[in-house]
Amino acid sequence: MVIIHVFIRVKQEAIEAFKVASRENAKNSILEPGVARFDVMQQNDNPERFLLVEVYRSEVATSQHKQTAHYEQWRDTVDSMMAEPRYSIRYTNVFPEDAAW
Repeated sequence: MVIIHVFIRVKQEAIEAFKVASRENAKNSILEPGVARFDVMQQNDNPERFLLVEVYRSEVATSQHKQTAHYEQWRDTVDSMMAEPRYSIRYTNVFPEDAAW
């Protein structure tokens, strides 16, 4: 399993448009066979901050995701909405066992 947390800060005026674009990307992402989970979260005390929690079944699946039309559409759509460059941190699954995903 490959777990990626993507940290994003969105311009105040773009929050709603970012949520629409991100929901659409997530809805399509969870249909990919290599994606176990794809969550979009907004921070309670700072609504400009978002977290994407992406769980892939393999490293190959992470590359395949970035080649999909819906990811490319999301990336291009939200680029100008970002207040700063997004960044990610990769994690290795500890629990539950990979098969439980």
